Amino acid sequence: MELALIRARASGPGHRIGSLIFNFGGPGDPGVTMLPAAVQTYQDFEELRTRYDLVSFDPRGTGSSRPVRCLDDSARDEASAADSTPDTPAEQAALLRVARATTRACAKNSGPMLAHVGTRSTARDLDLLRQVLGDDRLSYVGFSYGTELGALYAHLFPARVGRMVLDAVTNPAQNPEQSALGQARGFQLALQRFIADCTGKQPACPLGDEPDQAEHKIGALLDGLEHKPLPTTDGRPLTQTRALNGVIQALYAESYWPHLRSGLQAALRQGKGNILLALSDALTGRDQQGHYSTTQAAATATLCADTSHRYTLRDITDSLSAFREASPVFGHHYAWTQLLQCTGWPTRGRPNAPVTATGSAPVLLISTTGDPATPHTNLASMARQLGPEVAIQITHRGNGHTAYGTSSCVTDIVNRYLLIGTSPKTGTTCDD
Repeated sequence: MELALIRARASGPGHRIGSLIFNFGGPGDPGVTMLPAAVQTYQDFEELRTRYDLVSFDPRGTGSSRPVRCLDDSARDEASAADSTPDTPAEQAALLRVARATTRACAKNSGPMLAHVGTRSTARDLDLLRQVLGDDRLSYVGFSYGTELGALYAHLFPARVGRMVLDAVTNPAQNPEQSALGQARGFQLALQRFIADCTGKQPACPLGDEPDQAEHKIGALLDGLEHKPLPTTDGRPLTQTRALNGVIQALYAESYWPHLRSGLQAALRQGKGNILLALSDALTGRDQQGHYSTTQAAATATLCADTSHRYTLRDITDSLSAFREASPVFGHHYAWTQLLQCTGWPTRGRPNAPVTATGSAPVLLISTTGDPATPHTNLASMARQLGPEVAIQITHRGNGHTAYGTSSCVTDIVNRYLLIGTSPKTGTTCDD
């Protein structure tokens, strides 16, 4: 496999330390396009560039690195509208047909490579990239899924770890059901924080000023969309599944909350679904011309390569009560969408755990208390797995997914660690 790479050479002043490799998560996010966007958006990346060559890559199966391909655009449109909260055996069978069609398309269009896109293979690519760049040790920043990639690298090559930062840590020891339950709880918490902000601080909150009633209004909107989708200007209706995806997308960062307020206002007061549909498209990787990125296909292939679990309909229905308890709004959706994606997958998977890293240099682990996608409970678990002599735990008290570049306290800690080598005390807390 050939890998697409991008590098911004160190600009100075100061002695060049080496290369600093970034993985922006997903799995499936293409570093070749995301690194320039990050450098343009966050001045802090330019500070790192004074001493490092900034490097990123499209992991195997992603972006320009021979991407995994599954459904075509029209089939993706149909799949994105499918009922992801089936209530009857007929609806469950319909969703299973969608999942099977996706799996068949992946096998047909990408079959030979599906066994070779797991995180373990990508971690070995990281070490090859380190050698090609001429670095004795790997300096690395991983976000979200990139933390699992970094942790696995530290497990496989502990003596080659240089300065490593893992922001929005995952928990490699969890199976897919445990991970999906954690995300359901995380997004429920994020929704509650959004509601508290909207009803308590925003004079034009479309949900009113009573938090308990606000969640009920969102639930009623979503329930109504199952049988009566809202119209949009591009002709695709706002279905319940698309609305759920739109809300989920908006809960990834506080900067998206104004868009969520506008989307809910348009849906609740005007009967229009344009804004929530646009948010859904952002989550699923659909552009304005109707073309989908390969990110979701790559994510599914990677996740299925990283687990041996293949859930049945019975497994999922048995778990529904636990998911509903975890999140009245998102639980049902997460149970079906997360657990069904590897059912019938054509290749066997291998879990990434354990990620013990005895002999590794210290690794900064960062977690945000209100992170919906990688819940804060992951922090202690990841630290135990890597080992107390390796893990340095940093807690960011705030909202949103990842903290570097948004929390000045976290950003300062990370930059001092990467540029100077100053390690913070484990247990450090940032409140901004």
